[in-house]
Amino acid sequence: TMQFKSINDFLAHVQKELDHNRLILPTLPDIALKVRESVNKDDASSQDIADIITTDAVISARLIQVANSPLYGGNTEIKSIQLAVSRLGNNTIRTLVTSLAMRQLFSTKSKALQKQYEKIWQDSINVASISRALAAFTPYLSADEVMLAGLMHQIGKLPILVLVENLPEFKNYPDRLDKLLEKAHRPIAKIIMNAWNLPEDLKLVASEYGNINYSSGVDLPASYVDVVQVAFFQSIARTNHPANDVDTDSLLSFHKLGYSSDTEVLEIKGIPETIKCTKTSLSF
Repeated sequence: TMQFKSINDFLAHVQKELDHNRLILPTLPDIALKVRESVNKDDASSQDIADIITTDAVISARLIQVANSPLYGGNTEIKSIQLAVSRLGNNTIRTLVTSLAMRQLFSTKSKALQKQYEKIWQDSINVASISRALAAFTPYLSADEVMLAGLMHQIGKLPILVLVENLPEFKNYPDRLDKLLEKAHRPIAKIIMNAWNLPEDLKLVASEYGNINYSSGVDLPASYVDVVQVAFFQSIARTNHPANDVDTDSLLSFHKLGYSSDTEVLEIKGIPETIKCTKTSLSF
């Protein structure tokens, strides 16, 4: 017999697992937490922050690559973490380290889940890269945080996969699992985001990006949610994704970014380069 009659049944089950501390929610990787803490303290020197980062060889190597990529590239090569920190500044470094550390959350020991995790990560990179390119239209938002917001937008799917991994009613019915993931991942993302100590406007992205009635206020400029929403709908255009039947012309987020239905944004000068470069920076 099926354990869950509806999505709400499942969400109630998730809440119960949470209340009894049985649900493992993704937590920000240690290195990301330490760097965030250090930067938020205000009196951290670039040496202090560099010292934390160099404890992780993978992140250090990636950070130097990204710091030298066209996304940030100055004229002289950055060869050390300390130089990267002083050149890019604490805030950029904090967000970049968090973005690079996100990769760790999408690896699993479970053979059965690995494929799913991989797909979600690829989708996340895709949306993050488009988001970062769209940040050109929202100069008042941090391009780095826009990218991070895109990377986190599907984080709610991970605990669901872990929870249903051994339930035959999902394991043997991929369509049913897809429906569950689609419907349940945003409420679960809300729980995860509340646990992560991120700025409020970033926290909202994972639970609201797919909400077509979301509004940060008609008269307010585009928010992180707006940018990621546009990036998400751009990323699924011409695919068979169930959300593809939304008329994006009617979405406030598209208007806020100055879109009309015939804008081929992904072809605007400079945009494809940014997308490609961001993808390269995040793929490892």
